[in-house]
Amino acid sequence: MEKELIKSLSDDLVCIDCRLKNNQIILKIESTKQQVLCPYCGTPSFRVHSVYQREIQDIPMQDRQTILLLNTRKIYCDNPDCGHKTFPERFDFVASKGKKTNRLVDKILMTSTKLSSVSASSLLRASSIKAGKSSICDLLKKNANNCG
Repeated sequence: MEKELIKSLSDDLVCIDCRLKNNQIILKIESTKQQVLCPYCGTPSFRVHSVYQREIQDIPMQDRQTILLLNTRKIYCDNPDCGHKTFPERFDFVASKGKKTNRLVDKILMTSTKLSSVSASSLLRASSIKAGKSSICDLLKKNANNCG
C-alpha cells in the first residue's frame, strides 16, 4: 500500500522504511534520481554535499495521520558561472521549505474556504489532519487567488 502512495507523489521516490507510531503512519522516503538539475542555472549535477531529513505531512491513510520523512540531498552545482555552490533537492509534490504535501494543502483549502479557521481545524483534526487555525489562515492568504 505504501508503494502506491509514494508512487502517486513521484515515480522517482522509494519507501525505505514504514512504521506505525501511536495514531501515525510514518514513511521514510528518498529519491532514486541519479542527477538533479540546479534550480538556479539548470546544470545537471550528481555530487552530493550532504543529506538531511524533512518531515512532511501528507493526506491521512486508514484514519491515521501520515508523516513522510523525506531524505533530501544538498547537491553541489558544478557550473562555475552559477551564483550558488550548493542547492537542496526539490520535489514537485511539496513547496520549497513546505511542511505539507500539495495535495494535503489542497484538501485543507477545500475544507476551510466555507468555514471559519477554528471550525475547519476541528473538522480536519477529526480526519487525522493536523492543521491549526493560524496555519489555515496562512494557507488561505497565500492561496487567495486559487480559492475563489
